[in-house]
Amino acid sequence: MSLNLFPVFVVGLAGSVHCIGMCGGIVGALSAGAPRRTIPIVPATGSAALAQADSGAARVLAYNAGRIGSYMVAGALAAGLANGAANLAKIAAWQGFAYLLANVMLVALGLYLMDAWRGLAHVEQAGKVIWRRVQPLMQALLPMDTLPKAFALGGLWGWVPCGMVYSVLLMALLSGSAAGGAAVMLAFGLGTLPMLLALGLAGTRLRAALQQRRVRLACGLLVLAFGLLGMARYAGGLQHGWLDALCVGAP
Repeated sequence: MSLNLFPVFVVGLAGSVHCIGMCGGIVGALSAGAPRRTIPIVPATGSAALAQADSGAARVLAYNAGRIGSYMVAGALAAGLANGAANLAKIAAWQGFAYLLANVMLVALGLYLMDAWRGLAHVEQAGKVIWRRVQPLMQALLPMDTLPKAFALGGLWGWVPCGMVYSVLLMALLSGSAAGGAAVMLAFGLGTLPMLLALGLAGTRLRAALQQRRVRLACGLLVLAFGLLGMARYAGGLQHGWLDALCVGAP
């Protein structure tokens, strides 16, 4: 089954409000650079201040490149290891089930972002088995004061247990190929990028604004709408056409 990448990108964009709590702190630390001195120093000005800003932005970009890269690896592995499912995808009944399942996961994700249903939190708990193996590797990357360290940290952080990532990873698995799975996770990662770049460059004020309940509610409703549209289309209640661009795939 082929999946449309546009709704996956929008899911990443709307769902990135969830990333604020999980990734916002570390991105803010990256933008600040190396640990600050305890004794205040005269603030940098002119070219020195510009160099510091450029360095912080570069570290934020390196971190996000590593994070999105790890998403793509996970997507490729999930889809590549699902060769049996890919063969089954040639069966019409399996195609319909896979399409419905992908949209059910969007509904679950929308409710999760709205804090209306926390079922995906149980999935995050299960993923802690992976995290326990990854977490010790981070100690060698602190302090995060170079581009290679920021990139490697992002690559490791991409394996942090996250219900949102897992729900999109299921869509990647249903793509039927390693390349397709990587493309799905790339679209999702690029959707989360604007939010995390803004957090890294704007800091805690933006983080506080985006954590407001009304913001999470609006983003959750958007993701929920994608899932409900797909389910309605599956049930035959909506005609194809312009809806193709708003649904994760074709049943």
